[in-house]
Amino acid sequence: MDSNDIKTYELVPHRGFKLISGIHDPDDVDQIYNLEIRDSDVFVVTYPKSGTIWMQQILLLLEAKGDLTAISQNENYSNGDLVPWIELIGNRETFITAPSPRLRVTHLQLHLMPSAISQRKGKVIYVARNPKDVLVSYFHFHKLANMLETPRDFDDFFEKFMSGDVYGGRWFDHIKTWYSHKEDMNILFITYEEMIQDLQSAVERISLFLGKELTDEQLADVVKHSTFNSMRKIPQANYELVPSELLSHHKGRFMRKGTVGDWKNHFTVAQNKTFDEVFHKEMEDFPLFFIWDRRDTE
Repeated sequence: MDSNDIKTYELVPHRGFKLISGIHDPDDVDQIYNLEIRDSDVFVVTYPKSGTIWMQQILLLLEAKGDLTAISQNENYSNGDLVPWIELIGNRETFITAPSPRLRVTHLQLHLMPSAISQRKGKVIYVARNPKDVLVSYFHFHKLANMLETPRDFDDFFEKFMSGDVYGGRWFDHIKTWYSHKEDMNILFITYEEMIQDLQSAVERISLFLGKELTDEQLADVVKHSTFNSMRKIPQANYELVPSELLSHHKGRFMRKGTVGDWKNHFTVAQNKTFDEVFHKEMEDFPLFFIWDRRDTE
């Protein structure tokens, strides 16, 4: 590919959020707010690098009652095609005419989402991950994601993450806005660490929330095919099928570690102290519990 043909992307501030040029269209995103929502619609909401593709796999397997072949038979479609981001260019229009159940993922803030979900239409699953691991995972993702700026180094990215100068904005703003409006919608809050700690229980909670009726054997199959090691071997699930224009696969794997506590391998003592101070100040009125160390999941 000629260097002149390489597409360039940049963050575009829009109504208190940051979109990515060439990936999102601000006018199109604005029209998401007025979408008509069906009771069967399901939106998985995450801040980037918080378990989005994990939930895509689980939702698809719950629909297929644990049958992996049913969701992987078409080698040309990834999970991201079957459970797409609603904010990507063109996806709003396909959402309107798509058959039920319409399963979608999003990184958007609440004020950019369909207003009907705040009137208890449809269902929302918010997956939260401890933000120290989010920061580290996002740093590594920036290295291979061509639609995002390549960080100068970890220290530089740490500062940008803390100030919200990344796609998705400030982690604190994202989770607090959704959590503070949880009484207005049909929402399940679940954490990435809970899913690592006990995937069986997490899948059962998600299945119950969605009103799915699966046998114990079918639920066991959902769990079996939703483990990190299983998904790493499935091209539709591990994002190997994403075009190289978007992801430089030779620079690293989209599914890197999927662990808890990797932040300890990156944060300096000073960065950890700074982060803890900001976290306690920002989250003191939000009773959300996070697991920060892998030992606490075992």
